[in-house]
Amino acid sequence: MKIEEHMKVQDIQLRKGMSVGELLEQFYLAGGFVAKKLAVAEKILMKMFEEENITFLSFPACIIATGTRGVIKELVRRKLVDVIITTCGTLDHDIARSFKNYYHGSFLMDDVELHREGINRLGNVLVPNESYGEVMENFMMPILKELYQEKKIWGGRELIDEFAKRIENEDSILYWAHKNKIPIYVPGLTDGSFGSQLWSFREMHPDFQIDILKDEHELADIIFDAKKTGALMVGGGISKHHTIWWNQFREGLDYAVYITTAVEWDGSLSGARIREAISWGKVKEDAKYVTVEGDATVLLPLLIASVAEKL
Repeated sequence: MKIEEHMKVQDIQLRKGMSVGELLEQFYLAGGFVAKKLAVAEKILMKMFEEENITFLSFPACIIATGTRGVIKELVRRKLVDVIITTCGTLDHDIARSFKNYYHGSFLMDDVELHREGINRLGNVLVPNESYGEVMENFMMPILKELYQEKKIWGGRELIDEFAKRIENEDSILYWAHKNKIPIYVPGLTDGSFGSQLWSFREMHPDFQIDILKDEHELADIIFDAKKTGALMVGGGISKHHTIWWNQFREGLDYAVYITTAVEWDGSLSGARIREAISWGKVKEDAKYVTVEGDATVLLPLLIASVAEKL
């Protein structure tokens, strides 16, 4: 190895009026640890967004309870992604926050007291009962009755879109997904308040059905028609796995950016770095990829703000 062939470490030069994009360029030159990875992620995303390919976006529900929802919404509003794969709670939080407020709290609050007051704690975010379950029931039940009259069997994606087109709030991810014809797939559709409302309706109407395999057929069509694919994956779990699982059927992702706080040594999918997915054929051997360790509520706004500046 010739050390001279490697980039030299340069100090970050902060200055008044520096843009986020310029800061990430400094990150790239400065090296460092996660800072360099974030700068590499930006370069991969720029390439991925500029090329003609199918771009997947996967993320967990928790960040939609925070202001990071606005960053996801912006990706969808600008049509930078083509397919969304997420968890049921994303539907819950996006719908609920389209009508009611969530509030700032603390990780150290008294959970017994909160429970007695009808307030749910999600990390350091407070979700009152009247801002969550009650909102979901009041919004969903009249629509389900209407949709039931139209037909008895619905695909998950098409059902989500029916709710999305009835949200009149430009802060909503679902609103922009419907407007821009970006499909939302939730493989764990029953794992949240949205799913509970579906179950409750089914109890009253036994012939009402959700055809989850219809979603898988649609995903297969998307994958097999794609010339190239890329993915921005925030957090792990089912949304990440469903994204890489389907891409193995086309010999893997061409681009992959993964943001995670999970550790690798427990063998979890959430902790698995992108390089592990290469062994499964879920990411191509010559793909451009990076795993960025850190809190997405910090890293994702920086990353997307920089990309948005440059695009």
